[in-house]
Amino acid sequence: MAAAAAVAVVASSAITATTSQASRRPDWVGTWATALTSASSADTGGSKTGFTNQSVRMIVRTSIGGDALRVRLSNVFGTQAVAEGHVSVGRPTAAGSPDLVPGSIRDLTFNGSASTTIYKGADVLSDPLEMDVPAVSELAVTIYLSTPSGSASWHQFAGERSYVYAGDHADDPSGASPTITRSAFYFLAGIDVASRRSDDAVVVLGDSISDGAGNTFNANMRWPDQLATRIHSRPPANHDPGVLNVALSGNEVVHDGSELGVFGFGNSALARLDTDVFGQTGADTAIVELGVNDNLFSSDNAANIIGGLRQLAQQLHENGMRAIVFTVSPFQGYVGPPSWDPAKETVRLAVNDYVRSQHDYDAVVDMDKILRDPANPGVLLPAYDAGDHIHPNDAGSKAIADAIPLWLL
Repeated sequence: MAAAAAVAVVASSAITATTSQASRRPDWVGTWATALTSASSADTGGSKTGFTNQSVRMIVRTSIGGDALRVRLSNVFGTQAVAEGHVSVGRPTAAGSPDLVPGSIRDLTFNGSASTTIYKGADVLSDPLEMDVPAVSELAVTIYLSTPSGSASWHQFAGERSYVYAGDHADDPSGASPTITRSAFYFLAGIDVASRRSDDAVVVLGDSISDGAGNTFNANMRWPDQLATRIHSRPPANHDPGVLNVALSGNEVVHDGSELGVFGFGNSALARLDTDVFGQTGADTAIVELGVNDNLFSSDNAANIIGGLRQLAQQLHENGMRAIVFTVSPFQGYVGPPSWDPAKETVRLAVNDYVRSQHDYDAVVDMDKILRDPANPGVLLPAYDAGDHIHPNDAGSKAIADAIPLWLL
């Protein structure tokens, strides 16, 4: 399917370059980000217990490159101040590996100090570190928590393996012998780079379809990752935006995950605009991929979902951001609980009718049209189905990424 057939432009802003790449001063732009939530009441992933005299090594993938970086750590959902005794960045020897290239490890500082305190409900930003950061490459961030951290601010469904060690391993290139591995991010909220080619970023505000459920684990095949790869693969330009994925599995437009007893689903998208979208460095465009979980999990009606989507667009525009919205893809055949039923399909179609006809957003990407089976529009195309009839596989995620016109970004 041609990408143009799945995209409608409601309105757009011209993008112009006023200086050459060589003469531009570097701008700080987000290259990677994630959304964090409060700890699990059941201590899933050790999130409520936290860490004591332990190091956590997390592997992340950049979108754009730069000449320097800074790291943002967050205690926004914490219950106490957290002492970060030692934090480093390094380059993995291979994709997803906890082993680091010898000589690549660099210690981060915070106001000139090797350690810092993240106060309850707050973030901390590291000092700038001069370091070559290639685009679409992996970095390892290792955090040593010297004293009891209490409940962690975390991203439960990371789709990446993280490694926990006893003691301070921030400067250890070996990733061998972790005490445990997790599939979550802890305290790590974002990485910015100083870039001469980029001065803005695209924020993906989505659910599990953007968070990577259904994609190959530990392989960075989410559609936002594949979009970043596609941007980087084109000829060099002065406008290569960062791609910041702040999707949360289970996330809803107007309902919090706590209503379902799953804190990892996060607060509603409306409730997290300030922290997860407006707080991103250089963000000027938001892609909204939401609505399926309000329908599936909360059994909400179309009017409430549409009202929430309209409010998202209004607030994005009020904050000077371009807003792009996705239609809701089919999920007939999904077996929960809760499961698909005909009433939920009626809601999905009503929401999509609104999305296709509205003028609240600047552009529409018709994810429904991209992923559905033309012979049976209520279900995912088998070639794009991860197997649960709701999440796209790697090929389906690529189809989404390929359908987004890069000039929109």
